[in-house]
Amino acid sequence: MGNFGKKINIFLESFIEHGAYNKVLEGLSNTILIAVMGHIIGIVIGTLIATVRVIPKYKLLPRVLNGFCSFYVGFFRGTPIVVQLLLFYYVLFPLLGVRITAVAVSILVFGLNSGAYISEVMRGGILSVDSGQMEGGRAMGLSFSTTMLKIVIPQAIKNILPTMGNEFIALIKETSIVSFVGATDLYVAFNYIGSNNYEFMVPYLAMAVIYIVLVLVISLLIKIMERSLRKGDKSI
Repeated sequence: MGNFGKKINIFLESFIEHGAYNKVLEGLSNTILIAVMGHIIGIVIGTLIATVRVIPKYKLLPRVLNGFCSFYVGFFRGTPIVVQLLLFYYVLFPLLGVRITAVAVSILVFGLNSGAYISEVMRGGILSVDSGQMEGGRAMGLSFSTTMLKIVIPQAIKNILPTMGNEFIALIKETSIVSFVGATDLYVAFNYIGSNNYEFMVPYLAMAVIYIVLVLVISLLIKIMERSLRKGDKSI
């Protein structure tokens, strides 16, 4: 216990007196930023892809778009996200001559990856909505896209909210790989503290606690949203 207390003192000295908390705050903000922005991008892309996948394929354009979406989902679900991150940062953008920060690349890749998974979740949610909802909207004179956007998708989101929350939690945890492209996240921050004094036990324990707290907070927010939606259903 005395040895562990000594390790804690070493950690606190580096964390507070040597200003390592700035590194941790930077890593925490990047972790949250990458996960939140990536999830938002994923929701937009996933919703668009899911809509394309469920629309009738009577014409050529829907069939072409469906083929593209199938390839997109297959690529991003079939390759590890770390491979995607490395390909975009070290191969694609250099070939295009585009200079972009590691954090920006991470947001983009996480968004594209999340979009592939959310598209399948959203497609299942859309198919779970009674077909009469679409028929009722069309009978009222609404277009397919308007009916989908204003009637079907809002109901689908209610059905898939827990799964969407799990996807966001997965993104939070997966941000630990952004160090492969030089972005500062929680892992980089706490590894920096441990490297300065060669004491990694307490920094890694602190990192684990922060991830657990983030997940617990997200889980609580999802439960609150679910309760709010259930109350809204009961009031109708």
